[in-house]
Amino acid sequence: MSGLSLRTVQRIENGENASLESLKALASVFETDITDSDKEEEIAQARKEEAYVQNVKGFYKLLALAVFSLVTFLIIALFNSEVWYFFFYMLIFYAVVLAVYSINYFDFFGKEWERKIIHRKFKK
Repeated sequence: MSGLSLRTVQRIENGENASLESLKALASVFETDITDSDKEEEIAQARKEEAYVQNVKGFYKLLALAVFSLVTFLIIALFNSEVWYFFFYMLIFYAVVLAVYSINYFDFFGKEWERKIIHRKFKK
């Protein structure tokens, strides 16, 4: 009836992703309309997930750079006591940069946090 293979229908029934053509074929059999809104939502969600992964990778790269730089300056400071102040400036600098990066790119105070706060306050 729909022109889809049994295996394709089974995959769709199991909740796996279906192509737009497969969904349209099923919709025509059941005489319903299908919109691309579900696919658009999936694409938007995939883009959000990819952006989040890129932010996490960027954070870890920055963290690795900070650790490498700080270890290097610590070794230098161990052999030359006149440059300890530079090591501490670098430590403060990287702490601030990592904090700002984290606050900007990770949703510490997002919807989930708001929900938990409201739940704690009003639904004990």
